[in-house]
Amino acid sequence: MASSLSSYLPPSDGFLPKWLLFIAVVSIGNSVQCYISTAGSREVYAGKSPLKAMKESSKGTDLSPVNELSARTFGTWTALSSIIRLYAAYNIHDPLIYQLALWSYVVAFAHFFSEWLVFGSARWNRGFASPVFVSTFTISWMLSQWSYYVGS
Repeated sequence: MASSLSSYLPPSDGFLPKWLLFIAVVSIGNSVQCYISTAGSREVYAGKSPLKAMKESSKGTDLSPVNELSARTFGTWTALSSIIRLYAAYNIHDPLIYQLALWSYVVAFAHFFSEWLVFGSARWNRGFASPVFVSTFTISWMLSQWSYYVGS
C-alpha cells in the first residue's frame, strides 16, 4: 500500500515538492470548507479585538467581517492558488511554474499582513497564524532552494 501511495508523490527529490503538494491538498480542503461554512474564514478574519471593537461600536455583536460571499470568494482564490501549487509540486524544475507558485505565496503573505495591519479585518490568533506561517515559511524555503530546483 505504501508503494502505491508513493507513486502519487512528486517525482523530484527533496522535500519542497512534497510540501507544495501537501499544502495544495490541504488548501483544496479549505476551499471546500469555505463553500460549506463561514466558520473557518471567520477564524482567519476574526476582525478587531473585542475590546477595540467595543470602544468603536456599541453593537459589538459580530466582530468578523466574513459573510457567505466573502467566504466563497476566498474559497475560489484558495482553489486557484492550490492548482498553481499543485502544478509546481510536479513541475518544480520549470522556472515559470516555480515563479508562479512563489508569487502565489507572496500575494498570500501581502494579503494576510494587509488584512491584519492595514485593514484590521484579521487579528493574531490560531486561525490567522497558520496561513501567515505557511506563506512566510514557504517563501523563505522556495527562495533558498531556487538554484537547486531551477538553476541560475
